[in-house]
Amino acid sequence: MLQFLIKGGVLMIPLVFCSILALAIVIEKFLSLKLTKKKASLFIEKSKKILNSNDDRKINKLIALCEVTSSPLSRILQKALDKKDKNREEIKEAIEDAGSLEVPHLEKHLKILGTIVTIAPLLGLLGTVFGMIRAFNVIAIQGVGDAGALAGGIAEALITTAVGLSIAIPTLIFYNYFIYRTDKLIQMFENASREFLELLLS
Repeated sequence: MLQFLIKGGVLMIPLVFCSILALAIVIEKFLSLKLTKKKASLFIEKSKKILNSNDDRKINKLIALCEVTSSPLSRILQKALDKKDKNREEIKEAIEDAGSLEVPHLEKHLKILGTIVTIAPLLGLLGTVFGMIRAFNVIAIQGVGDAGALAGGIAEALITTAVGLSIAIPTLIFYNYFIYRTDKLIQMFENASREFLELLLS
């Protein structure tokens, strides 16, 4: 493996860095989105128990639950509860505004992942250019007789391209998957908040 990386030339250094960074972000996003969903499900369960009770103080209890729960859904619902005395349109707008504020937190590090998707193939292409320049320099100086030196330049060109694409393709798949998961979570949060408000206003 080390010999393979060395053959790829100096551009293998940023490519390896991109692959490690992408892997770290993928693991972090899997864990953080899973934890966010788990917290949201637990919060929904607790909130529904409060809303379905006959307690006259259920709104105050729900507000207190929002304050002690650190999750996007609790923050969205808290903003909606702040508008509980307003009309439905204002409440709906408050939910949507609060949801849009949570999007950057849920999409944390995804811009870096998107940048890796873009830059990895470009680094591979740059390595291809360097490798071909090296190959043509060998031809210009030594002719086509030195097959070993010529093959080294071509190998550098092919390796960096292959590595760049190998990083970009799975990273793009994970990037789109995390965008999808984030959109589904935001939709879940907004729907749950509207459902809670319907119960409160009924």
